[in-house]
Amino acid sequence: MQRIYFDNAATTSLDAQVMEVMMPYLTDKFGNPSSIYSYGRESRMAIETARKSVAKILNAHPAEIFFTSGGTESSNTAINAAVRDLGCRHIITSALEHHATLHTVEHLHKSSEVALSFVNILPDGHIDLKDLERLLAGSEQKCLVTLMHANNEIGNMLDIHSTGGLCKLYGAIFHSDTVQTVGHFPFDLRNTPVHFITGAGHKFHGPKGAGLLYINENVKIQPYILGGSQERNMRAGTENLYGIVGFAKALELANANYKVESGYIMDLKLYMMDTLKKQIKNVSFNGDPLGRSLYTVLSVSFPKTEKSEMILFNLDIHHICASGGSACTSGVEQGSHVIRAINSNPNQVTVRFSFSKHNTKEEINIVVDKLKDFI
Repeated sequence: MQRIYFDNAATTSLDAQVMEVMMPYLTDKFGNPSSIYSYGRESRMAIETARKSVAKILNAHPAEIFFTSGGTESSNTAINAAVRDLGCRHIITSALEHHATLHTVEHLHKSSEVALSFVNILPDGHIDLKDLERLLAGSEQKCLVTLMHANNEIGNMLDIHSTGGLCKLYGAIFHSDTVQTVGHFPFDLRNTPVHFITGAGHKFHGPKGAGLLYINENVKIQPYILGGSQERNMRAGTENLYGIVGFAKALELANANYKVESGYIMDLKLYMMDTLKKQIKNVSFNGDPLGRSLYTVLSVSFPKTEKSEMILFNLDIHHICASGGSACTSGVEQGSHVIRAINSNPNQVTVRFSFSKHNTKEEINIVVDKLKDFI
């Protein structure tokens, strides 16, 4: 039986064109980018070309783009630097953040005398910007605001410009986890008031293990990983050469095809919402799926029955991949901290479906039919 993959917010398949540009660096062009002979210089050139390409697409300066192993490392670097190097003694975040942010700020709060505040969440899962302003205005210490651009479980999107504007007004450092939006939305970083953003290639049909950290040119921080002069002294260790080349190609393709693909995927999301409402009683959707939201993510709550409690397990048996919240914590069935924060109804079971350009309406019909059986 054919597998149906509806977990694209967790990871995506590698695009064939991305694989193609990576192959030479996996085979013949294996020179160390730090070596001075031509073989190494060729690798260095590939990295710098990738950097320029990524910077151009995001409308940033190449000197503001740093390649990392992914979103988790990028967020850890930015948050630690804000406390250690930029003098932030008060962190403001939300209960809905990815664990790469939450665990980092909790660790800093416990270990280094940093105050930690959580901004209120509105009933629809959006961040309460009035409460954010209240926290910023009331803080006697320099603040780091770390709020994700789009939630990986419910899809809600932050107004990054309004948030950045508030941070600017109160002299706060602003880090946004943009892992779900880089490669899915156009960015104009020269005109966005943000100090740090992050990206991960595998979220938009690029390779795993290749990520991005944007550091605004006005911010001066120390490296998080020491022991070499790579990435202009900002990240030690031999670069993931083929990963970086693949990251840049995947971003280039995503950017070129944005209009067509985002429209197609949004159509799939709306079709699934509509089909579920028609076919299954008492189904509900988390967050703000028809408002400011990712076109790729649909978080669905089903009524809890003896059958539906095993819903993910049953989907898996039928070769359907979806997640019960965030896939980054799969295997640890504590339920989702995001769903708990916005919808603590114990009589519901939540599943996240997330789509890509490779999905079809036929697949949605098959999945909804199966869901009817499970509920």
